[in-house]
Amino acid sequence: MILGVEQLKELHPPWLQEARIGLLINQASVDSALRSTRTIVAELAGENLRALFSPQHGIKGEAQANMVETEDEVDPHLRIPIYSLYSSKTRTPTEEQLARIDCLLIDLQDVGARVYTFAATMGFCLEAGARYKKKIVVLDRPNPINGAQVEGNLLKEGMRSFVGFAPIPMRHGMTMGELARFFNEERKIGADLKVIPMEGYKREYFFSDTNLPWVPPSPNMPTPATALVYPGQVLLEGTNLSEGRGTPQPFECFGAPYIDSRSLKRQLEKRKLPGVRFQEISFTPQFDKWQGELCHGLQMQVTDTRAYKPFYTTLAIIQEVKGLWPQDFAWPPPPYEYELEQLPIDIITGDETIRKGLEQGRDLDEMEAGWQEDLEGFLAKRKQYLLY
Repeated sequence: MILGVEQLKELHPPWLQEARIGLLINQASVDSALRSTRTIVAELAGENLRALFSPQHGIKGEAQANMVETEDEVDPHLRIPIYSLYSSKTRTPTEEQLARIDCLLIDLQDVGARVYTFAATMGFCLEAGARYKKKIVVLDRPNPINGAQVEGNLLKEGMRSFVGFAPIPMRHGMTMGELARFFNEERKIGADLKVIPMEGYKREYFFSDTNLPWVPPSPNMPTPATALVYPGQVLLEGTNLSEGRGTPQPFECFGAPYIDSRSLKRQLEKRKLPGVRFQEISFTPQFDKWQGELCHGLQMQVTDTRAYKPFYTTLAIIQEVKGLWPQDFAWPPPPYEYELEQLPIDIITGDETIRKGLEQGRDLDEMEAGWQEDLEGFLAKRKQYLLY
């Protein structure tokens, strides 16, 4: 496995000495030896590295999720500005920021889910690059939950938000480089885009197959196992269930004070959900929903990574919780990721009919069948953008 940043070092293209460079990174932007992309590019570009940019959670990954902002700062070693692309002021590079550079390099570790905001940040950078005539170069990285399996409904155009940049499914099965190509063409952005691909990457790889070190790309993504359940469990952010934030196993465990773990486990086991088991658990979140209160729920254990369907599984969880505790379960109101009007659950799923289907108790197999035609259309369309 040779990462895009390692390919960049090997190729050492002349434009690194000819253009003023900006770099969008965070703490997970490292090579296979854990050497930071910031250091590598600084050595390759020298004084031409003029600015750094950070996504949600900050350049060090220190900020918690959902509208916990980071401020602009100055890199203490390089003495260049670090611009935060996650604030109430802007989530896209400004004309003033981009005036310092000719080319923006992007090296971010995605987790394979539509709502993970690094993809939207990249999309906004493509739009800004096209608007202000800046070259965009994406240094590619693996999709940690593989690039072969896809799942979920497509984002409806009217539901576009910071957690949904383009009409793709929740589990999209693409790398950041492939997403950049898809966004640039399908959204007719027209940016001057170049992707530096990996070598040795295969679509069917999970992160464990790459033999690369895992650096958490955000505070609540501690392991590749977290990434695997995330395309489903992120739906819980749109409910009053704790998704495990404030515990050692975010997204892998979930619950609320009103849950009876045994009853919920029994109901979920009746569904015979593929590739997953549930263990009764109680926990007290140290922050976020139900902070300081004893919650009861379940811990997920994925037993077959290829059979497991994260999106379908969490829809089943929500449906069972809503059916067992209808007076306690709730869809929290906005704001959510700077969306002030629509329900968070609708922003996350990208289609309000998903919530309505759950409220009506619709059969999940029927709901899944309803988005299959769109999903097959997406698969046919994405073929032209795949690199591996």
